[in-house]
Amino acid sequence: AIVLHRGGIAEMATGEGKTLVATMPLYLNALSGKGAHLVTVNDYLARRDAEWMGKVYETLGLSVGCIQTLMTPEERRVQYAADITYGTNNEFGFDYLRDNMAVRLEDRVQRGHNYAIVDEVDSVLIDEARTPLIISGVVEQSTHMFDRLKPPVERLVRRQAQVVNSILDEAEKLTADPGTRREGLVKLVQASRGAPKHRRLMRLYEDPSLKTEVQRVETELMRDKLLTELDEDLLFAMDERGRNASLTEKGRDLLSPEERNLLVLPDLSEQLAAVDADGGLSDAEKAQRKNELHMAYAQTGERIHNVQALLKAYSLFEKNVDYVVQDGKVLIVDEFTGRLMPGRRWSDGLHQAVEAKEGVEIERETQTLATITLQNYFR
Repeated sequence: AIVLHRGGIAEMATGEGKTLVATMPLYLNALSGKGAHLVTVNDYLARRDAEWMGKVYETLGLSVGCIQTLMTPEERRVQYAADITYGTNNEFGFDYLRDNMAVRLEDRVQRGHNYAIVDEVDSVLIDEARTPLIISGVVEQSTHMFDRLKPPVERLVRRQAQVVNSILDEAEKLTADPGTRREGLVKLVQASRGAPKHRRLMRLYEDPSLKTEVQRVETELMRDKLLTELDEDLLFAMDERGRNASLTEKGRDLLSPEERNLLVLPDLSEQLAAVDADGGLSDAEKAQRKNELHMAYAQTGERIHNVQALLKAYSLFEKNVDYVVQDGKVLIVDEFTGRLMPGRRWSDGLHQAVEAKEGVEIERETQTLATITLQNYFR
């Protein structure tokens, strides 16, 4: 209890009385009238602990509140006004973001951040430290091309799978010989960039020592800036850690053989300068031409962005692992708890790309309005 009061980390085994121990520092820090929070991992534990310990606090003259997922802003404001408030890390974090977006002071629900005890601190502040909490809003106008781009991207992904299979054939032969093992490890790095979720590759990586070797070689190639050379034999390259996708020259040729410029952003400043330098155009014609160039640039950018989102949807996100499809909706699966997160959507067109992949209704695109990591919230 003393360690928790001083802001330290205390490790306690199951059954040693964490719930009881937390009452002492919570009570002491709530006496200032500024509020104290108990952060747990799910709604059930928050409600249970608030009910169990609430009688203790009330006997000592303090009020107790509990934040639950479906509460209205008015209900949340009442719970935060209590001396001690129980809730989950996500609810506290999202309420903080919503408060920062509030136009009027009276619309805020929280009343400051005086003191908090975080249950399962290793999970919240280490495992999920960099997990962003994101509030998104629907964009005013949707200009996506997922329906049109899905068939050619599907063909591209299937063709890439064949390319990766050939690379894995070579890799298995080369790694079996000590003299060519390093070359084989490089091939495995290449296969990982081509199809990081390839089932055959996943089976090979069940050997932890092999996976460690591949990661070491990948780090060396990254240090020497040689990764892009491996991408030349691929149709597209995936950065699994950064969750990025990029088309290669071969990929652009296959995706748009008739007109490769459809997937290449032009130099807009050069085009605009050429219009200004054209003495044969009137001011009105120049303005119209510039507007056409801006629109064409935006359309090309949207097309490239949609292709990248579809590549990520097919290559990095697995059905019944990263998401499920229920009642014609794509529902995200929390990677840490395994629970479904209805109402949550990936931003920047990714959720729409997954919807296109699964053949369900493509809903309006969302854009990020506010975001914070759990690490920064509790800092």
